[in-house]
Amino acid sequence: MSKERILIVEDDADIREGVRILLESEDYMVDEAEDGREGLENLRDDTDLVILDIMMPGISGLRTCEEIRKISNVPVLFLTAKVQESDKLIGLMAGGDDYLTKPFSYAELLGRVKALLRRYKVYMGKNETSEGQEDNYIKIGNIRINRNYNEVFVDGKEKEFSELEYRILLLLMEHPRKIFSAQNIYESVWNEPYFYSCNGTVMVHIRKLRVKIEKNPQNPRYITTIWGKGYKFDARYS
Repeated sequence: MSKERILIVEDDADIREGVRILLESEDYMVDEAEDGREGLENLRDDTDLVILDIMMPGISGLRTCEEIRKISNVPVLFLTAKVQESDKLIGLMAGGDDYLTKPFSYAELLGRVKALLRRYKVYMGKNETSEGQEDNYIKIGNIRINRNYNEVFVDGKEKEFSELEYRILLLLMEHPRKIFSAQNIYESVWNEPYFYSCNGTVMVHIRKLRVKIEKNPQNPRYITTIWGKGYKFDARYS
């Protein structure tokens, strides 16, 4: 089995070295960059995870993530010295998958890395043996989603979805008309304990999903909000 490859983009040389030593001790292949521009240059087709500092000279981590999202759905773990919830949500809106606030323990970092790699491997890895098998798809209205890996078609055209966006959409489409609270969604998709602050994280991903699948995201046809209860996928158009 090939080793996973991780790209560290961090301007602090001490932090970068410490993270590299930790990951290499766990048998990961590691590439390094000291700023966003170098990080974009060092991003490879076989990169499995990007660990990205937000506050860097030159191109910020947020801008770097936006550029990564134009060419890749590789998971991005933000490292941030900021602790405000709004800053975390901005990172998620830029395309990040998770964040870790400095200072952090290496055990916590390693846990986040393994979780993101596991999800990416399971939900992004395309299984060639499943090609052409219509039973692997759910179709509601003009949306068609593969049950086994990240493949979504809207109006017959394949759209790019992050792994977390895909998992939320699959959860909702597998249970049309069922109302899912933010806690239901978070615990089902992130597989982590829910706290009230997680509500904003779910809201951001729902908003991004609507932009990709709805003709009018401000007046959604498919993913509807049930005030005080949560979200549901409307199957009236199936």
